Order: sequence, then C-alpha cells, then structure tokens
Amino acid sequence: MKTINIKGGLLDLSTPLVMGILNVTPDSFFEGSRKETEQQIIDRVSEIINQGGTIIDIGAQSTRPTSTLLPSKEEIKRLKFALTVINREFPEAILSVDTFYSDVARFSVEEHGVAIINDISGGEIDKEMFKMAAKLNVPYVLMHMRGTPQTMGTFTDYDNLIQDIFYYFSKKIAELHFLGVNDIIIDPGFGFSKTLDQNYELMASLNGFSIFEKPLLVGVSRKRMISGLLETTPAESLNGTTVLNTFALHNGADILRVHDVKEAVEAVKITEKILSFCQ
Repeated sequence: MKTINIKGGLLDLSTPLVMGILNVTPDSFFEGSRKETEQQIIDRVSEIINQGGTIIDIGAQSTRPTSTLLPSKEEIKRLKFALTVINREFPEAILSVDTFYSDVARFSVEEHGVAIINDISGGEIDKEMFKMAAKLNVPYVLMHMRGTPQTMGTFTDYDNLIQDIFYYFSKKIAELHFLGVNDIIIDPGFGFSKTLDQNYELMASLNGFSIFEKPLLVGVSRKRMISGLLETTPAESLNGTTVLNTFALHNGADILRVHDVKEAVEAVKITEKILSFCQ
C-alpha cells in the first residue's frame, strides 16, 4: 500500500487523490486559477475541499514560459498573506507549496505548517533544495524538467525520451535517499521541456514509472499539450484534461494535480469502479 507521511500520520494513496491548484499570482497561464484577495483565497480553498480535493497546492510564482523569475523574497511575501488566511480559516487542510526555492520551502513548512514541497525543478534551480527537504522531513515532489520555465522550450532534444527521463529519476532518487529523504513523489513533468508529441509519448509510457515504487503525480490540467492538439485554449481544455486524467488513472497515477477538482474526483470514482472489476 502506497502512503506518504503527513505531519506524523500516514496519508493513504490506495485510492488516487486529487490535489487542487491555488495560484496566488497575477499571471498564471490559466486565468481562472488566479486568486489574490483574501475572499478569493477562502472561496478557492473551500471549493477544493467541498469538491473532494485532499491536498491544496499553493503557488506564488508563475511557471509559464513567458513569466519573469521572481526572487524568493517576493514569493514569500505572497505566500505569507495566503498561508495566514488559509491556516486561520482551514487549520486542518493539507497544504503543498509549489516552489523551487529552499528558503521558501523552509518558510512555508516551519512557519506555516505546509506538509509537502512541490519542486518543478528537481533541485536544479536551488541546489540547497534537496538538503532542505531532508532537514524539513516532509514529502518531496520530484518533477522532471530541464532548464528553467523561461528556457525549457530549448531543452527538448533527447537521445531517448523515456530512457533519459527514467535515468534522471534514478539519479535524483538516489541523491535524495542518500540525504535521508524517503517520502518522494514522482512527477513526470508534462509540459516542461517536452514538445507536444513528447508529452503524449510520455503519457503512453506512464505505467513504466511503477518500477520506481514511488507515488506518481500527474499534472496535465488545461496545459498546452491539450490546447495545442485540439487547437483551442486553456479555458476550453477541461474535457481534454479529463480524458488525460482518466488515462493516467488507468496507468498508475496516484495524485492528480488539477484546476477542476469536481471533474477529477469524478474521474477517480468512475475509474476506480471500473478497475475494481479488473482484479
């Protein structure tokens, strides 16, 4: 049975969980996810919880290719406001912080009780992140990306896409284990350092990630791999998101990171019902 340690207790992943996205930024790629005022933050967290989301992933920095890299101090400033509101209104909520800065991770965990670090850079942007994850002793989401959000589009050449990504995870997991980090969640990094076709090749190979024996997080919500293929927009990409989430669930996803919690929870419920007859 897959579990992760959340504040001294075990969070069961035998049934896939939904992680709802909360962006406290003015420039995230999906306009509907941007929440900056106190009431917007309260409403969004309430929505995630009421619709069946288990984890709230809060990010204060946009990772779209045209974004500007914020310094950690500005990220902390945005997070401090949001986390103060959330902890006051929803003290039992399980929070994840979407950051690649070790000092932001420390601030979020030590001062505001955040339970998970979600690092899109795999410890590459801030070389102290792995050591900080070990010190904080919380689950760490290890994502595959090359370069930075601003340069990742130039790093899409692979000798063998799947083999290269598997090697990346093997190396990074070994580094984390050496430092004492054992609660590792793998994120293949859909949309990061991958072309449209590479994203779908990766999705087709998703069940291969079971070799790592780690929880698998899939985040495809309203991404360009959907709107680019369907020639639509992020706002019109909910149906495509649900299709990919359902495929991911059939192929080993343990956590779905999404903007649309209700639809993802329904996908989990239906998929689990089908799979119960495939035992």
